[in-house]
Parts: sequence; structure tokens; C-alpha cells
Amino acid sequence: MNNESSADAADIGSRDLDAIAAERDRLRSTHLVPPARRTASSARGLHHFALVSSDVEQTIRFYQDLLEFPLTELFENRDYPGSNHFFFDIGNGNRLAFFDFPGLEVGPYAEVLGGLHHIAISVAPDQWERLRRKLDDAGVEYLLESKVSIYFRDPDGARLELLADPLGEMYGMTGI
Repeated sequence: MNNESSADAADIGSRDLDAIAAERDRLRSTHLVPPARRTASSARGLHHFALVSSDVEQTIRFYQDLLEFPLTELFENRDYPGSNHFFFDIGNGNRLAFFDFPGLEVGPYAEVLGGLHHIAISVAPDQWERLRRKLDDAGVEYLLESKVSIYFRDPDGARLELLADPLGEMYGMTGI
């Protein structure tokens, strides 16, 4: 169930692409420090990234059984009695976490300004191919982009990307 295409040019005519490119160039020249002069990050890494789940078991089946991200822990959310807080290993010591909020009407997933666009997870090329076949077998619709990225949605609508590029690289660029 894949859609192979480049990014669709949705309403490009209403945007001034030259002005956008000029602003991007200005931002790069103003703020992007060359790697040799760039200071080290104050962060140690991503501890976890938390999303909301409408169904704990459905989420576990999707992330652990389909995507093969092992469930590492499940406990009660300290901030909301009766809520679960659970974690999946996405490699390199990083975790993807979820909460459920029984009794709250949190509504469907929505992409909003300042909200989540997508989560890109790096996987080895052989794993990428195997997971792509598993998505096909499971009937999960996805968009294949640049022959190394698969974009799809989890059961609650969060957009995910499986990227066959190594960490720190993207589409042939290093130092990302």
C-alpha cells in the first residue's frame, strides 16, 4: 500500500519561492556555525519523546510487533492516576513513550502550528527493507520518498518516518 512520489507541490503558486529561499540563505549565514567552530550541545541526548495513545494494547502491537521496537517499561503515570506511561526502545538509548488518559476526551491527532509534524527514526537499510515489507503485509499505507524514507501514520495518526540513512546523515548530507 505505498504511494511512490516526490513531495506533492500543494499550492506552490501562492508562495514566493525566491523570497523563501533568500530567507533560508539569510538564516543559514546568520545562525549556522561551521562544524569546526560549533560548540558541543549541552544535551546528552533524547531521553524520550512522548505521545498520546488511545489504546495501549493497539499501540504495543503496532510499535513492538509490527515495527519491532521492544516495549521496555509500562507503569502508572505519576501525573494522572489510572493513566499508563509506557516506553519503546528506538535504538541508541532513545525511547518513544506514550501516555493514555482514560476518561479524558483528548480528541483525534491533529497537526497544528507548534505541534508534531513527524518522528524520523533511523534504521539500517536491511531492516528498512524488511519493515517496508511488513508495512505492506499489514496493509499500512505509506509514502516512499527519496528511496530511503517511508512516511506513514501510527494507529492514532502520528506521522512516522523510517529513514535508511545513518544517524547524523540525511540524503547524502552529513552533520545533520
